[in-house]
Amino acid sequence: MRFALATEPGDPERPNEDWASIALPASGQGGCLVALDGVTPPRGDDGCVHGVPWFTARLGGALIELSGSRRDIPLTEVLALSIRRTADAHRDTCELSHVRTPQATVVVARWDEEWVEQLVLSDSTLLLESPDGSVRALLDDRLDRIPREILRSLSATDALRNKEGGFFTAAADPAVAERAVTDRTPRADVRAVAALTDGASRWTDLFEEGGWADLVGLLDKEGPHGLIERVRALERADAARGGARRWKKHDDATAVYARLEGP
Repeated sequence: MRFALATEPGDPERPNEDWASIALPASGQGGCLVALDGVTPPRGDDGCVHGVPWFTARLGGALIELSGSRRDIPLTEVLALSIRRTADAHRDTCELSHVRTPQATVVVARWDEEWVEQLVLSDSTLLLESPDGSVRALLDDRLDRIPREILRSLSATDALRNKEGGFFTAAADPAVAERAVTDRTPRADVRAVAALTDGASRWTDLFEEGGWADLVGLLDKEGPHGLIERVRALERADAARGGARRWKKHDDATAVYARLEGP
């Protein structure tokens, strides 16, 4: 097995709101990975005294611990328990009912000798490479279905946040775990797993430098850091042309790569 992880803030003057980790059991059998993309709130009150990096660290820590220690429960329950644990950590100091309370996209993958379990909530990406080199993406595309003109309005976006007919993120309500996109695949059918926040997946889904299989090949050859360096170069070139292809010049970018099977 081979594992690699890289993360880089979009702005060195601001804290990185992404969070990622890989965990392997002492037995050496199986493992899990987690990647979170914290949702940057608009300027103004979000009801929380802690901030998004605190939230993603708390939620991510709970997810990686429970994914490894509670292998008897499905990933949706792992997510629900992690959200509840995180909410309890600041329930007495913060207004958790605020629509912009700290929140994050979620990717979790967990594997043992028989299965690879998968969970995605909101617009981060999970990729599974099969032994024949083909790649399948597990995506939650609800945010992509919302017209961009609506997303440009803060009030219109808030009206759709964690609401039926809108999109869902991990915030303070454990019930959102049931909205996650999940799947499981026989371990024999998975050679590698990759988790990407949208700052890293831009290489494919924004700049169209290659398909998902090409991206996994890049991760295998150059590692997550190499992918992020290529994304940054594309962003700089796009900015020089006027920046028509992205919402902001740089975003926090995180990539996790787990090669479960040798070449």
